[in-house]
Amino acid sequence: MTATLLFGELTREQARAQAPTSLIVVPVGATEQHGPHLPVTTDTITVEHIARRAAERASAEIPVLVTPTLPFGSSDHHLPFGGTMSIGTETYYRLMRDLLRSLVTGGARRIFVVNGHGGNHEIAQLAVRDLTLQRPAHAAAASYWIPTWDAYVAAGAHTRGRLPGHAGAFETSQILALRPDLVRSPLPHRDETPAAAPPPVTAPFRGELHGIWQRIDGFSDSPDRAAAAHGHEYLEAAIAAVATSYVQFYRAAGAVDA
Repeated sequence: MTATLLFGELTREQARAQAPTSLIVVPVGATEQHGPHLPVTTDTITVEHIARRAAERASAEIPVLVTPTLPFGSSDHHLPFGGTMSIGTETYYRLMRDLLRSLVTGGARRIFVVNGHGGNHEIAQLAVRDLTLQRPAHAAAASYWIPTWDAYVAAGAHTRGRLPGHAGAFETSQILALRPDLVRSPLPHRDETPAAAPPPVTAPFRGELHGIWQRIDGFSDSPDRAAAAHGHEYLEAAIAAVATSYVQFYRAAGAVDA
């Protein structure tokens, strides 16, 4: 990635000068179990790749900087399996609030949180909402699969397992595309693959079933339905959709300030 797009490679003077006019992208991931076959940093690897590549694409139209990726998330539901470093819900909210607030103190006026872990989804949204109520800045939060949903369906991702699922065919395909050296064989098989869930933004309710993760051994559907070719297609779709979201939000914020 071009060094000038990475917030972490700037000096303090450069960061202070560029922050007020740039879209500051904050990728957030997780370190948690992903079945017996995927690395525990799956969410972090994926969201960092998408957030940075999307920034490269969007930089043709808007000024953008990408901060270092937060590699931990709200993952208490995965603690029974090991391999998980979780931040509790309340603490994670405060952490997000403080990180975003410090960016605003440093001059940022447009911030976009890109999330790669389902457990962070609502917390990130609350953090950006409250930030805009308390500080003179515009902020947005999106889990990368939300703006990409229609493209995933067009690619047939919903026919291979849960979408986005957890450590199933979808995520396994993406890691096969990004870091095949970290995927362990053999890939687990499950005869009964649950039907793909409706888009989270239109689901009639969110249900949480006690003990469900242990019952499904920590992965949502059959990982052996994954393929690197599918992963490349999913990643490209997400990069395009997230880049478009960056530009749309930046311009909407500018319209408000005009």
